[in-house]
Amino acid sequence: MNRVKVNSDVELKDRLVAINRVTKVTKGGRTFTFAAIVVVGDGNGVIGWGLGKAGEVTAAIAKGVEAAKKNLVKVPVLKGTIPHEMEAHFGGAQVFLKPAAAGTGLVAGGAMRAVLESVGIKDVLAKSKGSSNPHNLVKATIEALSSMRDAYTVAGNRGISMDKVFRG
Repeated sequence: MNRVKVNSDVELKDRLVAINRVTKVTKGGRTFTFAAIVVVGDGNGVIGWGLGKAGEVTAAIAKGVEAAKKNLVKVPVLKGTIPHEMEAHFGGAQVFLKPAAAGTGLVAGGAMRAVLESVGIKDVLAKSKGSSNPHNLVKATIEALSSMRDAYTVAGNRGISMDKVFRG
């Protein structure tokens, strides 16, 4: 993963993906805690996710946002879409992302949609296979996005010019 250090002047927007209520039974009764998974992004190629656990929902969300800000990655976004097809999995969740023409919109559901909107992707076709667990879907989607490379990165890694990348 290509982690990125973000300046404090960058405006990161947080988005709640899922809240899970966990019950612990003790001899004094039931104790409820909450786990919140949150994604943050600047809408311009930077994304991060975090998990916060606390006795109150608002505290869990705040902890998730703080964890997400420590876990940021840079994603290549080209003209509102992704550079190429990508497939990734995390746990039982498997995701498939495919670039789409301008005007197609964001064809994705649930946790994947939250991640793709936060990163600033406008046109993409996405499919989730296997588990629909939001935690694993978020992690698989970010894994797929962070392992993408645009043509400039490929040319730099190979030490060749841009026109040679497309000619072979």
